[in-house]
Amino acid sequence: MAHPEQAGPARIVSSDAEALILVDENDRELGVLSKGECHDGRGMLHRAFSVFLFDDQGRLLIQQRASGKRLWPGFWANSCCSHPRAGETMGEATARRMEEELGLVADLKFVYKFRYQAHYGEIGSEHELCWVYLGRIQPADPQPNPEEIAAWQFLPSAQVDELVTSPDPAVAPWFRMEWQALRREHSQLLARYLAPSIKPAPE
Repeated sequence: MAHPEQAGPARIVSSDAEALILVDENDRELGVLSKGECHDGRGMLHRAFSVFLFDDQGRLLIQQRASGKRLWPGFWANSCCSHPRAGETMGEATARRMEEELGLVADLKFVYKFRYQAHYGEIGSEHELCWVYLGRIQPADPQPNPEEIAAWQFLPSAQVDELVTSPDPAVAPWFRMEWQALRREHSQLLARYLAPSIKPAPE
């Protein structure tokens, strides 16, 4: 069940003017460019990240992108996706964005990075060198920023499998690619997060 009603305060936390980091195919920095220009046309290759957060039952937190998003509005995506800004480390950027979008804090494990390009009609494109992370959140409800997120839900892995392989078009392309890669190439690591967390015994 999605939870559009449980939202945090609305805050504008991103704009097309923010400076993103241009990179080459080997993730070497080439300069900076505004987010708007990075997503124009076929897109300019820039650094990004994608976070998969699991609760203590091993369910994945997914989000429905807000209707005001330029690219893929209303589509379901993984827990948190964004970009480091010029001068930010990836650790700084992921922590900032989890708080801005979800009101959450989590320790993250880097898994892999990959390049992809996806077009959203004539409106623009994603062309990213994307770092993929896994993390677990302690029992706490997200407080999503409605400027960024329309709804959210926790799904067990079997339902995530069904979602990303379904013909339903309202699933973000990077979410499909990343989940399938995690299942195929990083299954042992993913299994640690899909398992329920072990709570310490009371003293």
